[in-house]
Amino acid sequence: MKKLLLPIILISSFISAQIPAGYYDGTTGLTGYALKSKLHDIISAKNINWHYGDLTNYYNQTDLDKYYDHDASNTSILLDIYSEIPTGPDAYEYTTANIIGSAGAEGLGWNREHMMPQSTFYSNYPMYSDLFYVVPTDARINQLRSNYPYGMVGSTIYYTFTNSSKIGNSAIPGSVYTGRVYEPINEFKGDVARSLLYFAVRYEGKLGTFNFNNNANPSSDTNPLDGTEERAFDPAYIAMLIQWHQQDPVSPREIDRNNSVYNLQKNRNPFIDNPAWVNAIWGQTPDAAPPQSPTNLAVTQNSAYFTTLSWAPSSSTDVLGYKIYQNGTLVGSTKGNSISIDHLTPSTAYSFTVKAYDEGYLLSSDSNTVAITTLATDMYAKDLFVSKYLEGTSNNKALEITNKTGHAVNLSDYRLSIQLPSGSNYYFPAPYELEGTVQNNESFVILNPDANFSCYTINQAKFVTAAPQMTFSGSNYVELRYKSSTVDAMGVTGQSNSSTLANVSLYRKNTVNQPATTFNISEWDSYASNYCQNLGVLSASDLVYTKNDEVKIYPNPASENIFVSGNVENMKNAQILDFSGRVISTENLPFKNKKNISVQSLAAGSYLLKLDDKIYQFIKK
Repeated sequence: MKKLLLPIILISSFISAQIPAGYYDGTTGLTGYALKSKLHDIISAKNINWHYGDLTNYYNQTDLDKYYDHDASNTSILLDIYSEIPTGPDAYEYTTANIIGSAGAEGLGWNREHMMPQSTFYSNYPMYSDLFYVVPTDARINQLRSNYPYGMVGSTIYYTFTNSSKIGNSAIPGSVYTGRVYEPINEFKGDVARSLLYFAVRYEGKLGTFNFNNNANPSSDTNPLDGTEERAFDPAYIAMLIQWHQQDPVSPREIDRNNSVYNLQKNRNPFIDNPAWVNAIWGQTPDAAPPQSPTNLAVTQNSAYFTTLSWAPSSSTDVLGYKIYQNGTLVGSTKGNSISIDHLTPSTAYSFTVKAYDEGYLLSSDSNTVAITTLATDMYAKDLFVSKYLEGTSNNKALEITNKTGHAVNLSDYRLSIQLPSGSNYYFPAPYELEGTVQNNESFVILNPDANFSCYTINQAKFVTAAPQMTFSGSNYVELRYKSSTVDAMGVTGQSNSSTLANVSLYRKNTVNQPATTFNISEWDSYASNYCQNLGVLSASDLVYTKNDEVKIYPNPASENIFVSGNVENMKNAQILDFSGRVISTENLPFKNKKNISVQSLAAGSYLLKLDDKIYQFIKK
């Protein structure tokens, strides 16, 4: 029998009491996909990503069955949503000790189930070990579910399991998919829906790179993702998830699990904290009219390896973003009205157009076309590069990556790879994928969550992961990749690198500002193990200053304010830094209603003013 749960009248107050103060700041008044994107920004920041192997033990914190009837003297039983029988005794029960690889029948053991199949994201980290949708389930049911989606089963049923969940042909209303689906029992349909909707929010910005169309025939395509970053799923599938979410409201078990996972991963499932957000995001009804085209497409910066484009926004009010086409091929998208297209070839001609897309994913006609020929050379790095490598005692592992490309870089196609030994051979496990954006003249740090450096903490790092890529021992070859291509290498493949990479902190020399696919120790300064000074900041000598004459700052030296002239109304960010690279102050949309930056509170001395990705030196009198 089901245990007595919290009275429903207490649930909403209990939920809000567990949310850290200020966690959802910035969401007030937002609806639709704007709300979804804001939630993505919140739940994607400062996560801790654990190793897949760590999850087994963590289930003792997140997934113990304290909610349904079992032997009260045994507090170590796992709650398995695939086999739990809410109205009576379970046919079998597991502790974490009963983990197995495979099973020929129910009840033999459990293993880790990816509610969003790992084939979706090619088993890559951080998706591979995200506790919000990697859960303990019966091994046999897990196997039979395979990579079939969750769904509503029709008249053809292939398997019925001991708690009455089943696998059969799909009967999802409105869906063209007719293949097999796994239908959980009603008790857990809301749990499943909220887990999948979490996935859609957490990995917005990467969904289009996932395996969302793995069969040319839609009726047999097992993946319900539709390739969009905002809507995420096929419309019929979203409708089913909303129905499940409404029919099976948030339970105390989900509330407790949300808080337990937060303690481990430092992020939350927003649809457990605020169930009304599901309909606020996906309950919109788009119109059937395509948006107006963007206009005045222009090149604002041309270089050897990139070009920056800007345009006047579409006049339509329901525009979600813009798609950018290079020589007729889609190469990027953005919610703003400018973008840098990179990985271009020097001295090469390109043409670009832009289309707007709206909430119904209707496309506008093309903007005007702009043509460029990239420069033969420029002053910038051709790509990101590893600027610091720390291989210290125990789990003291860190990498710093720097952007000197001259433009902001979207990290979605970048990943870390490591080579591990297998007997006398070597192999690359699934990589760790980066995400978000790094601005020009910025560096960021990737850190092992169990690192214990004296001069750097996990709260300072942009990425914190125990993925294999951040468990290097000093003998491993490690590389930064763009898609499948090597960008920057640490060590030599196919051999132990312990003579150069073990028990050492390596700092890239200031004279080196380009990545290298062949490792050269002469490019690095070597320090003792665990040395980590100035990790995550650039010195003044590292910064690449702008040569852009379109924007002027004055007076210089300045007393109370620095004024700017030029086209700055659309600038998103202004920062004042000292010459160690430390950020002193930040303003968002600094010139929306003014043309100056206050420097009145600064002590006399020399500083740097960073306007988006441009750097200017100034003196405070």
